[in-house]
Amino acid sequence: MKITKIDSRLQSVSRWSGGTTTQLAICPENAQYADRDFLWRVSSAVVELPESDFTPLPDYNRILMILAGELALSHDGGEMYTLQALEQTSFDGASHTFSRGRVTDFNLMMRKGQCSGQVKARVLEEDWKDAWDGAFDSHLLYCAAGNAAVSVGGETYHLAEGEALLAEATDECADCTVFGDATVILAEIKQVSS
Repeated sequence: MKITKIDSRLQSVSRWSGGTTTQLAICPENAQYADRDFLWRVSSAVVELPESDFTPLPDYNRILMILAGELALSHDGGEMYTLQALEQTSFDGASHTFSRGRVTDFNLMMRKGQCSGQVKARVLEEDWKDAWDGAFDSHLLYCAAGNAAVSVGGETYHLAEGEALLAEATDECADCTVFGDATVILAEIKQVSS
């Protein structure tokens, strides 16, 4: 298993129509978000405007989780629905998505037909044992608040708020325990066999 700690030096911040986005990881590693040539991407965005339109991503499916604030969403002119902190939604990146609310969110974007994934949130009150699902190829654990530690493969990695740990299976998935006083978000991605 290849493990990479993602601290602030490895994160790139860019502007979009409604605010800023911080890229936590992209696959393949040398892919460029602007070129839309990536397999998957994990990011955290700050929505600064009271109303905004999401960037269209027709080749991708998306999972969006709210980290702070409240966001109302509508897809293709449909009925608005509201997400609170640590609630999530999945939608087609091709949809015209309109939002109301200023929030910080967590995004997983996956190329259609090539990968699938899931996002989980956990407010740590006790050790989170076997946090990673061995059915997935890549696991990104993001420390959204507080301080967390991750024990995996005989090593312990410490994460401050805003840092992440990316684990990519090269042979088998190691057992993982997450502990600390923190809120953590876990994105897991599996490449679809053709």
